[in-house]
Amino acid sequence: MPPAELIAILMVAAVCAALMAGYPVALTLAGVSLGFATFGHLSGAMNFAILGALPQRIFGVMTNEVLLAIPMFIFMGVMLERSRIAEDLLETMGRLFGSLRGGLGISVVIVGTLLAAAKGVVGATTVTMGLIVLPAMLRFGYDPRLAAGTVAATATLAQIFPPATVLVLLGDQLATAYQAAQLAQGNLAPNSVNVSDLFAGAIVPGLSLVALYMLFLVAMAIFYPKSSPAMPRKRGGPHGFALARRLAEVLVAPIALIVAVLGSILGGIATPTEAASIGAAGAVLLAARKAGLPGLLGPVMNKTGQITSMIFLILIGATLFSLVFRALGGDDMVHRALSNLPGGANGAVLAVMLAMFLLGFVMDAFEIIFVVVPIVAPALLKMPGVDPVWLGVMMALNLQTSYMHPPLGPTLFFLRGVAPPEITTRHIYVGIIPFVLIQLLALVVLWFVPGLATALPHALYGR
Repeated sequence: MPPAELIAILMVAAVCAALMAGYPVALTLAGVSLGFATFGHLSGAMNFAILGALPQRIFGVMTNEVLLAIPMFIFMGVMLERSRIAEDLLETMGRLFGSLRGGLGISVVIVGTLLAAAKGVVGATTVTMGLIVLPAMLRFGYDPRLAAGTVAATATLAQIFPPATVLVLLGDQLATAYQAAQLAQGNLAPNSVNVSDLFAGAIVPGLSLVALYMLFLVAMAIFYPKSSPAMPRKRGGPHGFALARRLAEVLVAPIALIVAVLGSILGGIATPTEAASIGAAGAVLLAARKAGLPGLLGPVMNKTGQITSMIFLILIGATLFSLVFRALGGDDMVHRALSNLPGGANGAVLAVMLAMFLLGFVMDAFEIIFVVVPIVAPALLKMPGVDPVWLGVMMALNLQTSYMHPPLGPTLFFLRGVAPPEITTRHIYVGIIPFVLIQLLALVVLWFVPGLATALPHALYGR
């Protein structure tokens, strides 16, 4: 093995070790990369002058129109979280389905899906649902494990449902990788894949996942009725036509916002960035109608700034890491390693999926997207039969699993922080296991039926 490639391997190992030790992600990526770039220059493995390309790369990140959607989608999610729209949704859906055994759990999944599509940020969805839903489920006699697992898994749908921040970042990384892969194969007029393709590709797998969650809850209600009892009917609340009217009132506005955002993207009317601005403006209007803006706008802007700064700081650190890794010949090394695996393209994709699943124990989804995807995606997309949209949705589902599986799934930590005292860490860890298995089943189904991810983008965009 050439010395440069050995240094590249050591650099990846050093980053993983530093992250496991708890050092900040962005500073770890940048600091380790600079250290190994210096070592590589002194040893003759690379030329330090290549880092002169870094300012231009950072400028490219800051002016990337696709990435401009991220702060607006985050603003939309935080505004909806603070305006307390979720409480009305959960209360009304609970009245509609709660009298059925397991009905409250089904209501949680439905409302969680709507919140995931409206917010696109896992942390906000988890905190909102943990504060509102868990106490209610415990109060009506739900098994703490089932309650915790349902809330954690449903909140994590924000990873896969458009306009998920993860899908925006993953789409941007895959677009660059797909173009690089085609240029390396001699195609000087490469095809493109974009965030809209990934949004369209994620809808059917996301809805299928929701259906599997609901089937599991129905099965639990049938075979283990004590785990999910029916809610007693509440006297004095709306019933019949009044309940239907109330349901329409609380559902129309969030669904209209979701349709406006996704419909404009999927219909080709607006780019993801333009649609994000529609979503942000719509969230402001909903919040003004529901709670008034004076007390909301300041905290929402602060939170949006914090989350956006964290994401872009990680992205800049990952840009430096990627630059040094390529300068050390890491790209060619990864391509050779994946090409030599048994099973061809299938074996290579399976190895990457397994690696991403295991990295989910110690790394955040953003870290995996910025560190792992730029390394492996160009090599995978050079292989015959690997569709970029299918690969992106597979990665997104895998990253969603990493967010919820023990012991280090971020969703579990978010939920632990807001759960009532009756919910222990053990309840959360045990309760999430069936949903992790459902996630893995969904990945297997998507592996054998790639049309679940590619059919809608093909129908909409002809690719």
